[in-house]
Amino acid sequence: MEQALLQARTLIESTVVLHRRRSVGDTVPVARTGAAHLGESVERLIARGHHAVSVALVGHGEFTESVLRVLGGSPGRAVVRVLCTAEIAPDVAERLAGLPVEQTEVRVSDSDLCAVLVVDGFTALMPANCAGGGEQFAVVNDMATVRALELLFAGTWGTARRLADHLRLSPRLRLELVRKILERLRAGHTDEAAAHEINVSLRTYRRYVAEILRDLDAISRFQAGARAVQLGLLPA
Repeated sequence: MEQALLQARTLIESTVVLHRRRSVGDTVPVARTGAAHLGESVERLIARGHHAVSVALVGHGEFTESVLRVLGGSPGRAVVRVLCTAEIAPDVAERLAGLPVEQTEVRVSDSDLCAVLVVDGFTALMPANCAGGGEQFAVVNDMATVRALELLFAGTWGTARRLADHLRLSPRLRLELVRKILERLRAGHTDEAAAHEINVSLRTYRRYVAEILRDLDAISRFQAGARAVQLGLLPA
């Protein structure tokens, strides 16, 4: 009953926020802003967040720097989810280390990400060229577009690995060859068949398997495949 009441309260609060935003005339579907005003836009949107702030960061650039600066200084009251690439994961970990763990979660993805900031499912901010270093940025208020961006974020979030898990991973586990071996371990292929499929010697294949088992702290090949899915190294 308590959980149902909390969910109802969240729904009511979301409806009130939506009504207020419609009342002030926030109806421009897409507005452009330049790099000079990017920090102000990021700060304003994050401050407006009541429930959820979802951020995808791609590489180093103006967008990533602005978001990390604002979140690191004043994350607001909403729950923050940060999705980033492996390239910038160490920097994200350092910049957001001071945020409360109950309010913030960071995950790392090997998928092709589009840099975006989504606030409460109502407004989004993203580089106009869908990358991290453009000169122009778009503030999107169209509900259908924002919802689509939120769904894309949620899909990638579900397959990404937690930042702490990522930082513990051996760099070897992120190699393309290792991913192919993990796929065959999960599928239950024999060593001979798997080595032939990925065009390596049987001896090399078995050496990689031994290293993978050690890196994943797995006691069996099946467990290694399951662990790889759990860590986001393989899709579910």
